[in-house]
Amino acid sequence: QRRGVKFDCELLAEDLEGLVSTYKARVHEELGVPFPEDPKDQLWGAIGAVFGSWMNQRAQTYRKLHDIPAHWGTAVNVQAMVFGNMGNDCATGVAFTRNPSHGAN
Repeated sequence: QRRGVKFDCELLAEDLEGLVSTYKARVHEELGVPFPEDPKDQLWGAIGAVFGSWMNQRAQTYRKLHDIPAHWGTAVNVQAMVFGNMGNDCATGVAFTRNPSHGAN
């Protein structure tokens, strides 16, 4: 916002470095521990966050609204990152093999 850019691909390396520093400081402030530098620790932290969120109030409300039984559980998909921020001809997204709302094929 400060730089007045419309797309993240317009940010400079210094902008992104500042953003990372701000994010790491916020993680430390919220969790009381520094952001992990080891990619494996980051991955396991993300996986743990998904499974740890399964029974939070927001997830329970969502399941209730959409008639999803809690015993179905949740899952984590790990995949290589795709960069979709290189300009107007790039994008990223999510594809489903089933309807995520009701599971129909």
